[in-house]
Amino acid sequence: MAGQNQKHPEYQYLELGKEILKNGIDQKDENTGVITRSLFGIKHEYPLDQGFPLLTTKRVYWKGVLEELYWFFSGQTNIKYLVDRDVHIWDDYPYKIYLEKMENKNSRQRRGSPKAVKTKLTKDEFIAKIKSDKKFAKKWGELPRIYGEMWRKWPTRKKGKTIDQLQWVVDELTRDPNAHNAIVNSWNPEYLYTMADREDASRFPICHNMYQISNRNGRLDLILYQRSCDYFLGVPFNIASYALLTVILAKALKLKPGKFIHVYGDIHIYDNHFNQVKEELKRKPLPFPKVSIKGEVKKLSDFKPEMVVLENYNPHASIKAELTVSGGYFAKKKKKK
Repeated sequence: MAGQNQKHPEYQYLELGKEILKNGIDQKDENTGVITRSLFGIKHEYPLDQGFPLLTTKRVYWKGVLEELYWFFSGQTNIKYLVDRDVHIWDDYPYKIYLEKMENKNSRQRRGSPKAVKTKLTKDEFIAKIKSDKKFAKKWGELPRIYGEMWRKWPTRKKGKTIDQLQWVVDELTRDPNAHNAIVNSWNPEYLYTMADREDASRFPICHNMYQISNRNGRLDLILYQRSCDYFLGVPFNIASYALLTVILAKALKLKPGKFIHVYGDIHIYDNHFNQVKEELKRKPLPFPKVSIKGEVKKLSDFKPEMVVLENYNPHASIKAELTVSGGYFAKKKKKK
């Protein structure tokens, strides 16, 4: 934990919130029309010997952090794993794809046949069917080229060949403890935004897009570059997720956890979160909890979520806010005649 004369590490997050509200510039999301207030190019550091940075000025959804990270870590791409565990943070994106495909199918039916158009499932019905119907989940629950695939099965130009980046960085630091190249990248232009062909384009954003690990005299540091950062809902989650990844990788490499370093590209507050942020800024940080990994992690496949022990997390109450589903591929708007 932070010493008596040290400022609590969470204050850097709170002070950034004040700075965004006061000096950020207002921008309009091209896809949704939502207004954000943003700053660009910020760096924070969380020394993991001062406690685990699960922010305390509002409760962070720890189960979601843990299960999502394992979903990435194990290379999975189907949301059924999360849905089966009642973690619903990725529900919106496959449902968005489902609605798009159903609308395209219905449009073709209307043009070519007088037959009745199929009724689309509501989101609740869609998620319930993902949970109960394996065949439906296999068809509609996939999010190809999401973080898990890019970390563990990066697609290459050679048919059938993939690259396990996460295993490679562990192997590389094991072979060469002074390695400067232990990088995992999730940003593949072939599948993103208007760089991609329509049929290949991802319908979800890659936000936390690159991280690097380094052995610093027996301590493992991890630095994350995140190109787009939702200050209120996303960032506390991202901090906890990559700090936990640092702890897991340190365990696998037989090192002590060092620092989690978070570099923000565009960090923003949605205009419908302003009041919630102002409420959080009135609160004072509480002691950070502790995280440990029970058992051995001799290889990456040894790690399981139930091995993680969280102790003494006693945050302030939750503050609710609406999630904006933005980013990813979107069709170009037609110019009005």
